[in-house]
Amino acid sequence: MTDMARVMQGVIPYLSVDGADKVIAFYEKAFGAKDLGTMRTEDGKQVMHSQLEINGGALMLSEASLMEGKQVTSNSYTMQLVTREGDRWWKRAVDAGCVVDVPFAMQFWGDRWGKLHDPFGISWALLEPGPGR
Repeated sequence: MTDMARVMQGVIPYLSVDGADKVIAFYEKAFGAKDLGTMRTEDGKQVMHSQLEINGGALMLSEASLMEGKQVTSNSYTMQLVTREGDRWWKRAVDAGCVVDVPFAMQFWGDRWGKLHDPFGISWALLEPGPGR
């Protein structure tokens, strides 16, 4: 099992941070974080997505200003739920009262993904890994 497959399960915190490169470097130094994959913007200047492993667990992050096309200028987070049964989990969340922000659908990176928020204001992303992942 690859490192990525091993940590891509359950609920994974997804941080939107100012200065993602500095955050990654700090987590490597402070917590022994291992970079499992970082995707940068086309110009290479910002972190579009990064997945770190810290002590066997996953942490994802990206530059705050890139999230959802919004001008987010402060740190925030999303809880990301990874499951092989995306439709079932998505329906249950919506039926329970979650509000859809981004519909659950196939994304350009090869996974099915969508985003919603619960009645308490917490953002949740649901990810169903694509074939072979």
